[in-house]
Amino acid sequence: MTNSPQNRWAGERLGLPQHGSGSLATMPRRIPAIMVDWAIAMLLSNAFFKADSMVTLIIFGTMQFMLVGTLGFSFGHRIFGLRVMRGNGSTWGPYVGLWKALIRSVLLCLVIPVAIWDNDNRGVHDKAAGTVLVRR
Repeated sequence: MTNSPQNRWAGERLGLPQHGSGSLATMPRRIPAIMVDWAIAMLLSNAFFKADSMVTLIIFGTMQFMLVGTLGFSFGHRIFGLRVMRGNGSTWGPYVGLWKALIRSVLLCLVIPVAIWDNDNRGVHDKAAGTVLVRR
């Protein structure tokens, strides 16, 4: 998506920097991060639940919920230098909390909300939870 004329970069409207720490995460970081998280869920599902696809999704969602809700990042986020922050568009904080993490994780597992994003590269799952995925 292209940014509107008043947005010089994705995240400017949210008060985030254009580059460096605190700037919005780009797709080349987001995609491998989620692939790492999915691979971990698949490994656990394969090892303990005969690769049941529903169990894989539950493991993935639970990891996202618990890790993002308590630490602010998942394993994939950590590896690729990302973190999830909560906020209202003018102030952003590092602690996401379990409630926002639950909303974000459930919508992330539904996939479609993740595939729809705005000019600030925030998916529906992040907008609904009041979160943003940024570089560490």
